[in-house]
Amino acid sequence: MSKMPSESPIVSVADLLALAHQIETDAVQRYTELAEQMETHNNQELVKVFRDLARAEGIHAEEIRKMAGDVDLTAQAQRLERWKMGDSPEQADLGAAHYLMTPWHALQLALTGEQQALAFFTSVLDSAKNEKIKDMAAEFVEEEAEHVNLVQRLLRKYPKPPDSWANDDDPPRPQG
Repeated sequence: MSKMPSESPIVSVADLLALAHQIETDAVQRYTELAEQMETHNNQELVKVFRDLARAEGIHAEEIRKMAGDVDLTAQAQRLERWKMGDSPEQADLGAAHYLMTPWHALQLALTGEQQALAFFTSVLDSAKNEKIKDMAAEFVEEEAEHVNLVQRLLRKYPKPPDSWANDDDPPRPQG
């Protein structure tokens, strides 16, 4: 699945804001889902990490909503049909989640999402013809670059786990 746009260029600031908002709200939803999964597996350290990531993305979504004023960003994003559910750039890959994953793994998921969002906004900046869209895209590029750097700094707090991190002598058994 490609997370880079293959559609026509963004032609209005409202379109860009709608897509930026969708990226952030999709990330909130995915991090919330991951927190709930980790709660099911009683991995409280990761519940906190994923809830913190969801909260941060929610703050970004709210900032974008305020920038948009009266524009209905959800309706605008739906009209654009840029991504199907699960395909927007910053959404963490649920398939990469594991009930024994560590904060290092969670931050790797976040780093990938931030890098994909940075690549998306960079592609918008590079392809935009309208100066207002270029300026807004440049702001989002700067913000996402800051997010990439932040996640990289957070990763320094957590050592890479050994290759045996997923070994479980008593794995969960499927219900059924």
